Amino acid sequence: MTEIGYFILGTVAGVLSGLFGIGGGIVMVPSLIAFFGLDILDANSTSLTAMLLPVSILGVVSYYKAGYLHLRDASIIAAGLFVGSFFGGELAVNINEQLLAFLYIGILLYVAFGYLDVYSRFGKKKDPLSGVTNVQPSWWAFLLLGIGAGVFAGLFGKGGGLVIVPVLISLFHYDTKTAAATSLAALQLPVGLPSVVIYAQNGHLHLFNAAIIAVGIIIGAAFGSKIAIKLSSLLFKKLYAFFLLAVAVYMIYKYI
Repeated sequence: MTEIGYFILGTVAGVLSGLFGIGGGIVMVPSLIAFFGLDILDANSTSLTAMLLPVSILGVVSYYKAGYLHLRDASIIAAGLFVGSFFGGELAVNINEQLLAFLYIGILLYVAFGYLDVYSRFGKKKDPLSGVTNVQPSWWAFLLLGIGAGVFAGLFGKGGGLVIVPVLISLFHYDTKTAAATSLAALQLPVGLPSVVIYAQNGHLHLFNAAIIAVGIIIGAAFGSKIAIKLSSLLFKKLYAFFLLAVAVYMIYKYI
């Protein structure tokens, strides 16, 4: 029965991966902690391992056929993700577990409130997720984004899409669906491998469970991307915000 649970989790994560371009780790890590009894480092490792193979490739193909994918930008981001993942993994195994959870909660709330325009209601002319430049980003800007997202991915067990999608929208002026497509494409290479190796060396690898989750992600991502393509951009952002808030509330309940 536990194997079925891992498969269902992978399918749900795959749907969200295809829908929001986030890799699925954002739902896998809290769920592995809450429903399967894993500690945060074991959950991080399992999540990253499940996403090593191109499990969301069917979702990427759907976005590509719909004309939303920027392949060059995704390739540069992927290179940065690989580099950043090493540093994120090193930090994760050497940082206080509760502090790690608090940092994660803060990032979730920051991004979600930005999408819900909370900051502008407090008198700020520009919220943190609004565009600040009209200049076309250079290749190194995408590389830096990938490195930062890679550190985040290794640290929190996520694919990095939680960082990539908001930055592509707010700073690089991507449409929400194009941002999701480009992020998802960047995550198809084994960019989390350095972190997985570090977690494995510290005894946090659960390969069989990760494999079952990966099968579910493959199936779910195909459906999630098809749903996303049909959504309006505004509805997409609002759904994403409420999803992040739900995860943050759970993490608060778990660690505070």
